[in-house]
Amino acid sequence: MARVCVSIGSNIERDRHVRACLDALADTFGDLRLSRVYESEPVGFEDGRNFYNLVAVFESAWTVGELQAWCKRLEFANGRRPDSPKFSPRTLDIDLLSVGELIGEHDGVALPRAGIRHHAFVLRPLAELLPDARHPLGGERYADLWAAFDAPEQALWPVDFVWRGRRLSGQA
Repeated sequence: MARVCVSIGSNIERDRHVRACLDALADTFGDLRLSRVYESEPVGFEDGRNFYNLVAVFESAWTVGELQAWCKRLEFANGRRPDSPKFSPRTLDIDLLSVGELIGEHDGVALPRAGIRHHAFVLRPLAELLPDARHPLGGERYADLWAAFDAPEQALWPVDFVWRGRRLSGQA
């Protein structure tokens, strides 16, 4: 079994799609550790709709290819089109951030995901959830990476969010 970290994002019917993703993850993989849910301004997008983002962590014995295929099927089941442009609105976006301590390309997926170090909407929830865990490449603690993060144009803030009766986050 490996610890799997995924980032989840949506900027179309955000509440519905994030809840659907969490339901599917829990129903498939069991216990989830979840960060708070953050609202963030889009990075690199023409469409100005804000995103909801969070990180989920779970244990799995699946291969990287099986995990990636499952994530893509869930995205498509929630209305994401396979031919949609890279920087366009998303019903659901699920990215594998890390699978255990794997480094490099596995089943066509580069691990750990490069965006961990560059996107506040990934690093902040990851650092909150796993502050003492270390980035597989550089070995830095996620909390230290977040403390050193400097991209003021990447605004994000916690939002009220309840899933399965569990309050994940609220206004800070």
